[in-house]
Amino acid sequence: MFFLRKDLLKSCLLQRFTDYHSHLLFGVDDGISTLEESLALLSDMESAGYSELWLTPHIMEDIPNTTEGLRQRFDNLCESYKGNICLHLASEYMLDALFRKRFEKDDLLLLKDKYLLVETSYFNPPYNMDDMLEEIIRKGYWPVLAHPERYTYMDMEEYRKYKNMNILFQLNIPSLAGVYGKMVQKKAEQLLDKGFYNICGFDTHSSTFFNNVIRKPFLTSSKVKQLENLINHEI
Repeated sequence: MFFLRKDLLKSCLLQRFTDYHSHLLFGVDDGISTLEESLALLSDMESAGYSELWLTPHIMEDIPNTTEGLRQRFDNLCESYKGNICLHLASEYMLDALFRKRFEKDDLLLLKDKYLLVETSYFNPPYNMDDMLEEIIRKGYWPVLAHPERYTYMDMEEYRKYKNMNILFQLNIPSLAGVYGKMVQKKAEQLLDKGFYNICGFDTHSSTFFNNVIRKPFLTSSKVKQLENLINHEI
């Protein structure tokens, strides 16, 4: 029954939580716009129990952020933030022509030294996607596919293929709450049931988004256990 379901706050799943995907770095992409909004949302996350947060702004042809520019903006945020969440900087890279240029120069912002958060269009894979992922691996990086449940062109056979290539999967927790629609929710539940996910995050773009999701009662007891196991897994 729906009334027996818990929200994330009541489940205590966010206590000591590490979020590997967010857009809290202000004024650089389609996420948070101002420093004040970033600081307010960090306060909300700390109240929810967060321990660590990876800021992963977009880098793509339409949003051509530079490594140096993002580092400067990140330093500005860290200078202003007085809370207790440990902040880290990486990026979410669209597998496009700009990525290839940055990749060839090793001009990358990584998760924990070698993990590379990548995404594609929701509707179509990039040209030679498999070759690109294999090239990333050969160069010594470990691809982490952001929110694979949201890619409409992928089916379970393709998910298995990428797991067999040792590609890591990052779950958007809001997918389980139906935020992106029923089809995405169903795929997220299937991938979670199969144990395909390695890490998770909220992919937060706004305070309203975050606060609505953590208060939405969508967690059954089995989902609480599955998420607990996933959240406790680190890369």
